[in-house]
Amino acid sequence: MSDAAVHGLGPTGVLLGTFTPRLDDKGRLILPAKFRGRLASGLVATRGLDRCIFVFPIDEFQEVHNRLRKAPLENKAARDYMRSFLAYAQDDIPDKQGRVLLSQPLRRYAGIDREVAVVGMGSRVEIWDVEAWEAYLEAGEDAYAKTAAEVFDDM
Repeated sequence: MSDAAVHGLGPTGVLLGTFTPRLDDKGRLILPAKFRGRLASGLVATRGLDRCIFVFPIDEFQEVHNRLRKAPLENKAARDYMRSFLAYAQDDIPDKQGRVLLSQPLRRYAGIDREVAVVGMGSRVEIWDVEAWEAYLEAGEDAYAKTAAEVFDDM
């Protein structure tokens, strides 16, 4: 059986798509069904970039953490980044309904109240305040083609 089938992902086998669930009164998020299989054995949620929350499957988080560990302790920028990245991190295993609790510090950082956008980013998931996500998309629309050309030219 393919990884995609095992994890309930689409045929690409990666985390894709945008979903707009709501947090419950306790700050819990019901993960989109399409992502649950990949995240069922555990996940790490932490401070992302651009005021979103990054959610990594455990194996992906371990890869990121291993890369961070290689940064020299003498590098202040690396220490500062690692402190923010790991201090906000929380590991969790979704419950039987696919729910995870997003900590208050993470919700505050991302400006999340109830309405969220849960966005598949291939190897991770991003959680945004839905209005911030829509504003981000709108602001970036004009630069989308130009950015694509720059990104793919660098590869």
